[in-house]
Amino acid sequence: MLLCMDDAPSPASLSLADPLERAMAHVEAHAFEPMFLDGLAEVAGLSPYHFARQFNARYGLTPMAFVRARRLGLAARRLSAGEADSLVELAFDAGFESQEGFTRAFKRAFGVSPGRYRRERAAASRKGPTMTDAAEAPRLTMHPGPRREAGFRTVGLRARFDESNKAGIPALWSSLSPRLPVELQSGSRTYGVMWATDGPGGGFHYQASVALEPGAPIPDGLEIKDVPAQTYLVFRHELDPADNIHAQMQAAVREIWGVRLPACGYKLARGPDLEVYPPNFDPGCAGAWVEWWIPIEA
Repeated sequence: MLLCMDDAPSPASLSLADPLERAMAHVEAHAFEPMFLDGLAEVAGLSPYHFARQFNARYGLTPMAFVRARRLGLAARRLSAGEADSLVELAFDAGFESQEGFTRAFKRAFGVSPGRYRRERAAASRKGPTMTDAAEAPRLTMHPGPRREAGFRTVGLRARFDESNKAGIPALWSSLSPRLPVELQSGSRTYGVMWATDGPGGGFHYQASVALEPGAPIPDGLEIKDVPAQTYLVFRHELDPADNIHAQMQAAVREIWGVRLPACGYKLARGPDLEVYPPNFDPGCAGAWVEWWIPIEA
């Protein structure tokens, strides 16, 4: 799907049964009012963490980036229609603290200043921010039904991420791998464990980890995370050894969080979510796979 910020769908064209489209309709109806991530998540009926992940996966923008882009698109429409009395007034309406900040953002989005856009109507220059889906769908299969798993303890390296720095996740694995196996490690699987951060913002913690036997000591320099007994939706992702693994993983995240989960009919639990890698995982070998375990309320 390609969606131009100056030509977004009207609220009437959105499915209000879909939580993400319900949030989009709210933005459309209240674009110039104060808006925050927690409030949009409440409209969608999701936690801020789940809402931010699903929204970004489906539309390619964080919720608040969409709000800013939509405001710029509506500002452009007002400029074209001659509805804005002044650029200062329009900047404040669009949520900017100054005309200068508004002008910089508008020029980045549309390629011309607001003043020039208004003078020339800039019909050929409307190239606002877009939201795109992956060009190729990942090879995902869903387990026939929810799967119940016992709780366990993981140990590994953890960091906090958001959309601006999540490219740093592979570095955690590079740092952890030389330390494996750890004393009293349970099994040979490895786990990417993700859970929401406290407070507003929509960020998440990610731990590159392995499972520990009960009562095992915590290795120096590593952190533990207790994963509770949980019911999961399980998606298996068959990897293509000829393609970049990180691009494939990102495509899977977009497909799972942006398409599959909103349509699944289950209520998501708060987490943590798991990436589960089989023993001796090698993405360059034929038949390599990773599973995504997404917790739901039983």
